Amino acid sequence: MEKISACITATGHYLPEDILSNKDLEKMVDTNDEWITTRTGIKERRILKKEGEGSSYLGIKACENLIEKSGLDPKEVDMVIVATATPDMPVASTAAYVASEIGATNAFSFDLQSACSSFLYGMSTAASYIESGRYKKILLVGADKMSSIIDYTDRTTCIIFGDAAGCVLFEPNHEGLGLQDEYLRTDGVGRNFLKIDAGGSILPTSKETVENNQHYVFQDGKNVFKFAVSNMADVCSKIMERNNLSGDDVDWLVPHQANKRIVDATARRMNLSEEKVLMNIERYGNTTSATLPLLLTDFEHKLKKGDNLVFAAFGGGFSWGSIYLKWAYNS
Repeated sequence: MEKISACITATGHYLPEDILSNKDLEKMVDTNDEWITTRTGIKERRILKKEGEGSSYLGIKACENLIEKSGLDPKEVDMVIVATATPDMPVASTAAYVASEIGATNAFSFDLQSACSSFLYGMSTAASYIESGRYKKILLVGADKMSSIIDYTDRTTCIIFGDAAGCVLFEPNHEGLGLQDEYLRTDGVGRNFLKIDAGGSILPTSKETVENNQHYVFQDGKNVFKFAVSNMADVCSKIMERNNLSGDDVDWLVPHQANKRIVDATARRMNLSEEKVLMNIERYGNTTSATLPLLLTDFEHKLKKGDNLVFAAFGGGFSWGSIYLKWAYNS
């Protein structure tokens, strides 16, 4: 029986119009452009200010972009997965709303949440469904409105995050292209280093939790940085070793855009030149679930059929991993 692999055949994205620059942040908290740029590599980030709209709005717009570019008929989509750390609301599925709004009326859908690793884990999930032979077209969306959970008086977090969405279409491939291998990991030791204290089942929302600002992201930056640097590099080295890849064999590193220093350390470990590392953190900041598909849309014109791509991500929890994928088309 001919082996089915899962490949990406189209991409889409959406970026809000409003820009929050480092110069803007200088007026809001005790920081400066040089400090932010040196520590993170970020110059500006996008913020969704449209009242009454959340992550679904970003995801819908990204899907509409993909549909317009590719000519995809939404009714042919079998499944919609929305990777997000900021769903529109508790309980009600964000993915269900996205699927309905884009006209994917024959698809089933669900949300997937593993912090900044959500889209990477979504790639594994979508590929598994495709490889099963049951499904032919799967939309994987990464969408986060991080501004909804950021305290803009906290200089340790407000400088990092932005809002955006990106998406990809997964389809079957019979040429050996698409997802080749994955190495995904988690460790609950990181539970208290990157989190939101209140609003969950342990500490439900109350007047006190709101007054204490416990619904915003808290990050222990030093510990997160330490774990991210070592673990992102480790999984990339592992995926290369398992597939007999050298730095020369890897055409592109597609890394989660958390911090430029983390990405640089990962590239050095992989013996990759700077030209092979996809980066857009300077313009968008850390958009959580959207960083990986945003890289694909920004650099799609450079990707060639057969190129070896190594994806990497690290998120709260902790969760992290790497995926090796062969690109399936020329744009």
